[in-house]
Amino acid sequence: MTPLLKLENVSRRFGGLLALDHVSVSLGRGEVVGLIGPNGAGKTTFVNVVTGLLRPSSGSIEFDGHRIDGQRPDRISRHGIARTFQIVQPFPRLSVRENVAAAALFAGGAKTQTEATSIADEHLAFCGLLADTNKPAGLLPLAGRKRLELAKGLASKPSLLLLDEVNAGLNPSEIDEALRLIAAIASRGITLLLIEHLMKVVAESCSRLLVLHQGRLIADGPTQNIMKNEDVIEAYLGRRYADMQKGAGI
Repeated sequence: MTPLLKLENVSRRFGGLLALDHVSVSLGRGEVVGLIGPNGAGKTTFVNVVTGLLRPSSGSIEFDGHRIDGQRPDRISRHGIARTFQIVQPFPRLSVRENVAAAALFAGGAKTQTEATSIADEHLAFCGLLADTNKPAGLLPLAGRKRLELAKGLASKPSLLLLDEVNAGLNPSEIDEALRLIAAIASRGITLLLIEHLMKVVAESCSRLLVLHQGRLIADGPTQNIMKNEDVIEAYLGRRYADMQKGAGI
């Protein structure tokens, strides 16, 4: 089966810094995959290259069998790729509903404002924000703004949704709620790529992990195997985490 997303020898340079170093990876349809690695490993650069905010310095990117590297972000979004941002920045003076309706209009194929509003309400209900539809988006607490990012992403009708640190700054109960929401999104058949630092999230959500270190893909495989990989332990997880896993019988 043709992979949904395929990167072949993708590199991205910033002057003398090689942020992505000949990364080759494929994502299948319906997969939930985690992307982990230390700060500065290239995770956000990976997402920015896939979504068109950055052009790869070399290599190719295919989505659903078509080359997309070099295309503008709006074109890539219309192919069916959506993302959330690590630093959440909604249109603060627009209502929660208007933020999501804008995504439906400009990326999700809605033909009219009425259709966009209907789509927005559907995804706001799904994300637990229906009670906040008329509130200015800037007044939402952090957890609400994170859910708003998810609703905006879903309103663009993605086949692939890239979640960049969607749980950063949340408390444990909010993370548990986010995990339930991620599982519900995955149950719709949407392919998910989670860029995460929280191992609880990737352990519970992801069947497969990709590990970046200094721009290189150093590991790719089933989550439990990757968590025991010596290269990954050395580069990112740390010996203490590995010992805790052993103590828990994982």
